[in-house]
Amino acid sequence: MTAYAPLPADRRPAIEHALSTAFGTADLDGVVRLTGGLSGAGIFRIRVGGVAYLLRIEGARDVFRDPHRGYACLRIAAEACLSPRVWFADPVEGIAVLDFVAEQPFTEDRSARLTELAQSVRILHQTPGFPPLMDYLDGLLAVTAPFRPLPVLAQVFARMDETLAAYRALPADVVSSHNDLNPRNVLFDGRRQWLVDWESAFACDRYVDLAALANLWTGDETEVAQMLGVYFNRPPTGAERARLSLMRRLNHVFYGAMFLGGVLAEQPHALPRDLEAPDVRTLHRRMAEGAFALDPVAGRLTYAKAQFAAALQDY
Repeated sequence: MTAYAPLPADRRPAIEHALSTAFGTADLDGVVRLTGGLSGAGIFRIRVGGVAYLLRIEGARDVFRDPHRGYACLRIAAEACLSPRVWFADPVEGIAVLDFVAEQPFTEDRSARLTELAQSVRILHQTPGFPPLMDYLDGLLAVTAPFRPLPVLAQVFARMDETLAAYRALPADVVSSHNDLNPRNVLFDGRRQWLVDWESAFACDRYVDLAALANLWTGDETEVAQMLGVYFNRPPTGAERARLSLMRRLNHVFYGAMFLGGVLAEQPHALPRDLEAPDVRTLHRRMAEGAFALDPVAGRLTYAKAQFAAALQDY
């Protein structure tokens, strides 16, 4: 079976078992490795019987990359028609086979896309409970701890600590949450959008997903209000708007830390000397236009600085 050549040889028995269980055959018509994601998983487009599917092979495991939890969330999301159909998912082997989504350019206006996303998140938050993992705020402290000694971020972390204290005083509001609704994790197939990559999903505060929509998908505060109105199916209350504002600040710090961590893993001396960068929404617009890319280290450092700078804003 030369079609297996691009796949890791040591995983072939487990892959053959997955395909035989899902489709009654382990014969492959073709395999193409896909790139573009930031997770450590191997992602492949495979063809079985002439039909395209997605094969996911998990990489290293840690507290976040746990297929037992991630696949449980994936199955719940697929049953709610939010994620592509699951044909096979074995958390022990770390192998999943899903329907393949052939991504297409989004042809409708921004309002239509944001409306659909807000509706999808509302449905997600109403699904049966995802497995728990940790308190999101405790997780944020752990993720950002390595960067606290950086003088350039002193003001950011002082503001974050104030925000954390205010947020901890609020009542718990835990739902089934994706927790990483960045544009790479939302695919459009020409008719509808799909939420993908559930390795960071767990039972979490609902405003984590809402903050991601506000910070990563909206172009201005009018669109934020639109998103909240669709999500709640009514105008948001003052308390709901205030709670979102707090979580938006924390969300900016989270993405700043994640991208800075990725930069330093490749170039340990690429420390930010300032937070001078285009604002986050400008960078998102330039990415959509193909004028800014996250793949180069310099692009990711600029994006991290923009996220940290945004955490100092008021909404």
